[in-house]
Amino acid sequence: MTLRRLVLWRHGETDFNATGRMQGHLDSELTVVGWNQARFAVPALARFQPDLVIASDLRRATDTATVLAEAIGVPLRVDKRLRETHLGEWQGLTGPEVDARSPGERDRWRADATWAPPGGESRVDVAERAYEVVADLEHAEAEVGETVLLAAHGGLIIALTARLLNLPVESWPVLGGIANCHWVELGRRDGAWRLHAYNAGMTG
Repeated sequence: MTLRRLVLWRHGETDFNATGRMQGHLDSELTVVGWNQARFAVPALARFQPDLVIASDLRRATDTATVLAEAIGVPLRVDKRLRETHLGEWQGLTGPEVDARSPGERDRWRADATWAPPGGESRVDVAERAYEVVADLEHAEAEVGETVLLAAHGGLIIALTARLLNLPVESWPVLGGIANCHWVELGRRDGAWRLHAYNAGMTG
């Protein structure tokens, strides 16, 4: 079977999310709410019948993915190329702290996918490394199945979605954020990826 569907699933709430801090590559933990979000999403995600789950090696994503993989009995791989954007000097800071240090730079970052925080990565950089994971799946010698779920991070999911849809880089900022434990669904048809759902999820 060839790869026909991707589900890009953001991790559950972390202690950094709960306190408004920027995570990047910092290895924050799921909160009790985050664990519950992951469990609550399982029935909806199980309907996709994923053949494989691949998670970022940051534990907030790996832990979220493990909840699903164990519940539905599918293989789980870990791939560091699915890590969140490295935010350089901004990691661990709140938005207001970044704004106080570097007025206007967060606005620039949001508006320009080619711009990176000091010492960090741009969204274009992140998209390219994440795209390698998808390309490997598409060209795998062994069958990976029709549906693969990638358990990752909000910034990476936005960037990878834009890259898979071949959006012009200047248009990437039109894509909104992904809530904790929400997902993007993409289907492949006639050699191209198409958007089926964006920021979908269960609330409650």
